[in-house]
Amino acid sequence: VQLQASGGGLVQAGDSLRLSCVVSRRTSSGYVMGWFRQAPGKEREFVGGMSWSGGSTNYADSVKGRFTISRDNAKDTGSLQMNSLKPEDTAVYYCAADVRRLEIVTTTPRNYGYWGQGTQVTVSS
Repeated sequence: VQLQASGGGLVQAGDSLRLSCVVSRRTSSGYVMGWFRQAPGKEREFVGGMSWSGGSTNYADSVKGRFTISRDNAKDTGSLQMNSLKPEDTAVYYCAADVRRLEIVTTTPRNYGYWGQGTQVTVSS
């Protein structure tokens, strides 16, 4: 399984940005898609995730109501819509796949065995 995230950039506080994630895989098995971020000097933190069916989502408290995750299993893509961005949202954002679970979205990075390369999001004040 390979993932590639894109869509990052430099925006101002209050702006919106949409990140995309493309998944390449050789198996038809499902996976939970997660989004994480890592700011300089900080640990990687969970942003949000969506189950394989799309019926279950989980968001970090810091982004609830501002960020929305979606996915298209037919195209093996996912997205993270980020609205009302704040300077504290500045980080490298990663999409990741947990192939051991289908409907339970966990927040622990070690549960996600496959990661994209990350895309930088910078929010200026």
